[in-house]
Amino acid sequence: MPSHDSIVSPAQTFLARVSVSRRAFLGAAAALLPVDGFAALTAPTTKLRAARVWPAAEYTRVTFEAAGGIKYKHFFVKDPERLVLDIENVEFGEALKTLAAKIGNDDPYIKSVRVGINRPNVVRVVLDLKTEVLPQVFAVPPVGEFGHRLMLDIYPAKPLDPMLALLNEDVAPFAQGLPGEPAPSPKLPPADATSQGAPDKSAKKPEAPAIVAGKKPPRPFVVVLDPGHGGEDPGAIGRRGTREKDIVLTISRQLRNRFDGDARFRLALTRDGDFFVPLHQRVQRARRLKADLFVSIHADAFIHPQANGSSVFALSERGATSTAAKWLANKENDADLIGGINLGSRDAGLARILLDLSQTAQINDSLKIGRYVLSELGEVNRLHKPQVEQAGFAVLKAPDIPSILIETAFISNPEEERKLSDAGYQSKMADAIAEGIRTYFSKNPALARA
Repeated sequence: MPSHDSIVSPAQTFLARVSVSRRAFLGAAAALLPVDGFAALTAPTTKLRAARVWPAAEYTRVTFEAAGGIKYKHFFVKDPERLVLDIENVEFGEALKTLAAKIGNDDPYIKSVRVGINRPNVVRVVLDLKTEVLPQVFAVPPVGEFGHRLMLDIYPAKPLDPMLALLNEDVAPFAQGLPGEPAPSPKLPPADATSQGAPDKSAKKPEAPAIVAGKKPPRPFVVVLDPGHGGEDPGAIGRRGTREKDIVLTISRQLRNRFDGDARFRLALTRDGDFFVPLHQRVQRARRLKADLFVSIHADAFIHPQANGSSVFALSERGATSTAAKWLANKENDADLIGGINLGSRDAGLARILLDLSQTAQINDSLKIGRYVLSELGEVNRLHKPQVEQAGFAVLKAPDIPSILIETAFISNPEEERKLSDAGYQSKMADAIAEGIRTYFSKNPALARA
């Protein structure tokens, strides 16, 4: 087992964090390498465009992007824990030299990064780890504006389950109404609920579930909110640089806050930070929670900047209801390609579930909730279409969960991009969706599982 110091060869002592002149670096390299090796070292075939780091509680992603294909090998070193990545035929340029500075002290899994020349035409990247990990290392072909990418997903050896806390909660919130138990003071609505004069519909007093002596209180409605995109996938980007992934996360967090203190509901987010979650995992998380409703939140974009208005979509068995709906579904379904997923790890059983379109009951319920939400959105913004549209969105294909996808506005429209960036508009949008959800469940209580 190599020691901590032996991972880095003599030539690797010229690390990214050390500033050396080009003349000194090449001179030292020439002394260590044969002539033919030195010639190869000075003429790498690929230049890295960028090296990006996306830390999150669930996993940290490190991405290397290049114009051409990336050839690599990786291995582990123990005591202390290190992940070593050898990248062949790449230039030791700015992207690699600045990688170490992108690792923050708050990164949950990576302590530091060292980069240097290991041997002719090979750059070695050493990730010093804070804990034992189970990484996934895989390459992604070019898509959209991205070139060839090499991705390191650093997962903990004992995976964190973002839904575990919610799964382990019992009906304790309902015990507040049991006889003989003191009722705690109700939670106040979140501070952002009235941002910039927005109407505070969340201020309505929650209706407590009926408590019957000797009987277990009913299970709360579980709603899973899905902020689209994230991490490596920014989603649509407006002319002013507004990123869809940021807007929808803000609205989703505000929407979750609208149900604070309402014992009838329990809400969870598929992501609560700037990291990417594959489409199938978003659906899988909702199904593990036995969710009563799945709401995916996005900001629309189209090839023409004139397109405007809010929309609500449900799944379609027979194809999209419009050409634009089909175009949008195809674009959103490409999120896995843009965000970057390890295709070798896909579960065949889950894939069959995601491809199952014979879910008439789910679609009918989705259309029903969609109409309630669409009606509320019409009080905040112009509607792109007066009815719920349908298309083959991958995140709407849970066969047993009513699922809708909300396009809050067109980020590709300059005026609506401005609205989406406004805290008051975001608050009103969260209020409208919350009211639509409450209306749906007040009229369809039987969908809550016992």
